[in-house]
Amino acid sequence: MSGSRQRKRSEIYVGLMSGTSLDGVDAALVDLRSRPALLGTAYMAYPRALKSALLALQSSSRDELHRASLAGIHLSGLYARTVNRLLRKYRLAPGLVRAIGCHGQTVRHLPASGYTIQLGNPALLAERTGIPVVADFRSGDLAAGGQGAPLVPAFHAAVFRSARVHRAIVNLGGIANITDLPPRGRVTGFDTGPGNVLLDAWIGFRLGQDFDRGGTLASRGEPIESLLGDMLRDPYFHRRPPKSTGRDHFNLGWLRRFAPGRHAVEDVQATLAELSARSIGMAIAEFCSGAREVYICGGGAKNTDLVGRIARALPRASIDSTIELGIHPDWVEAMAFAWLAQRRVKGEAGNVPAVTGARRSRVLGAIYSP
Repeated sequence: MSGSRQRKRSEIYVGLMSGTSLDGVDAALVDLRSRPALLGTAYMAYPRALKSALLALQSSSRDELHRASLAGIHLSGLYARTVNRLLRKYRLAPGLVRAIGCHGQTVRHLPASGYTIQLGNPALLAERTGIPVVADFRSGDLAAGGQGAPLVPAFHAAVFRSARVHRAIVNLGGIANITDLPPRGRVTGFDTGPGNVLLDAWIGFRLGQDFDRGGTLASRGEPIESLLGDMLRDPYFHRRPPKSTGRDHFNLGWLRRFAPGRHAVEDVQATLAELSARSIGMAIAEFCSGAREVYICGGGAKNTDLVGRIARALPRASIDSTIELGIHPDWVEAMAFAWLAQRRVKGEAGNVPAVTGARRSRVLGAIYSP
């Protein structure tokens, strides 16, 4: 059988995700013949120079178009190395992969202005892997009047919804988002605000660390209620969904407006952890009323201090990792973009209008052939 015929019969996809935390690339090898099955994984950390370049592009600066193009090229080179490592690891020929779903790296998310930017060079990625690439998932939803995000609730509904119990899924990335999965009725979801982004920014600014492993620093501090109250007055927390946000809003500059340097570093860290937990708890209480099971995925699932605070903010719900539903929390988002790539290849809608605010369901993504 020829390689092209093999590929057309394959339902194996690769999903790539590099999120708001800017730590690296997650790659998931997924069998999508029926219920998504994770066949293998690979991860590659961002080189420090690439991470610095991507962070610098989060705000306007000199010659940013040129620097963004170069960063997209370097990023796609890293994506390609990650995919090729994944295929070598599991001894799979590129011709057996139907497509790669690549979200790209978000550097601007301004849906109110009509755009969102995910860096990458999907044509280069297709060339260097020999596999078709599906990318640019958000613009179709934006064109239909949506926020372009979050996109993973459609996948959450496909794999995590129960006909018996009301569930909510919390994705703890740099930005936190929730998906409401009632047994019947419509699926909804939105970004609640900061997940890890402010925690990472503060510990990086004060102690030069990339993140607070396990929430160790936060666990040594005490939340400063006056500071927390000031932060929670930010209008984003009180806006009704559909809504989405990113580093454009919640960043070190946002945090410094509250003069956190007056306080002990561990107390500010505890306050930021409480901000993430309480904003998630408030959102679930108001917009996911009746949810009895809450499952956490994303990198923040490893932050035991933050997960404990979420549990205290939601005393009437059970709190678990998505591993209890069959998918490790580290790989949910990468699997979601493999699934979204399949939707694009099959010409099926990938957005949930009740989540993004789009006027209609849309087929998402553009296909780049090698």
